[in-house]
Amino acid sequence: MGKRNVPKDDEAGDIEVDNGGKENTNSDSSSDSEEMDIVNVDFEMFDPQPDHDFHGLKTLLRQLFDADNTLFDLSALTGLILSQPLLGTTVKVDGNESDPYAFLTVVNLQEHKDKPVVQDLVKYILARSQSSPNLNKKLKDLLSGSASSHTGLILTERLINVPTEIVPPMYKMLLEEIDWAVEENEPYNFSNFLILSKTYTEIPSKIDALESRPRKKGRKGSSKSKNELFYFHPEDETIQGSGEHASYKYVKEGNTGAADSKRAFSDFGIMPQGHMILVGKDELPKVVEDLGKLFSPGT
Repeated sequence: MGKRNVPKDDEAGDIEVDNGGKENTNSDSSSDSEEMDIVNVDFEMFDPQPDHDFHGLKTLLRQLFDADNTLFDLSALTGLILSQPLLGTTVKVDGNESDPYAFLTVVNLQEHKDKPVVQDLVKYILARSQSSPNLNKKLKDLLSGSASSHTGLILTERLINVPTEIVPPMYKMLLEEIDWAVEENEPYNFSNFLILSKTYTEIPSKIDALESRPRKKGRKGSSKSKNELFYFHPEDETIQGSGEHASYKYVKEGNTGAADSKRAFSDFGIMPQGHMILVGKDELPKVVEDLGKLFSPGT
């Protein structure tokens, strides 16, 4: 079924994107004569649909976990997500029975701690968070078998070129759904939320080195910080300001050849890595409010 109506100032539909897939946020300010193709896309939001969304959600999960996706039983994780159809959101453009272009949901890591896929996720989270000792210590306490509080694992991913404007409504609806579930005494009274995401760094191109190609003007290696971090999900930079966060190398990290295969319109290769953000229950609503201001349609 479709999601309930989103307030008009939070709507994510009819967002204009140009033919390169970037949001057209200031078309009136363009001073050049280059014509741009505008595509109006009406994004519809739905509850997760067990009868239609399995393969689409599994594909997005594979994209989210990137090189480490084979470490998890993604079929089991997809099934777990679809077992709670009144929690979370999918975004589609061709109606309820089409594949999702994006999704956002939450999984209770304590409530499902006996499920093998959740056990694998917890082990992975604790191992990868060692890149931040403070975060690792907090997660060990929060995810221990004796923990009295519950931590919600937020999973969200979208296809490339899907605009960030869809994110604030999904988060807002998630918070409302959690409140409703708690009122019904369902196990979603979280004390903290852990968001798994992705970042990347740019590394010198192996292809350029082999071919001794000169770099384009303005792209000299010395002009960029060697460890400068970029975000696949722009909202993460805002969210992490209200919590603990850490980037980490994938267990099955690719080589420089793989990094070159992911470069686009750039003299640098792209090396993806994992990213996690721990946000308290009381902080997340304010973060969602900030995201709505930063990524509302037309801004």
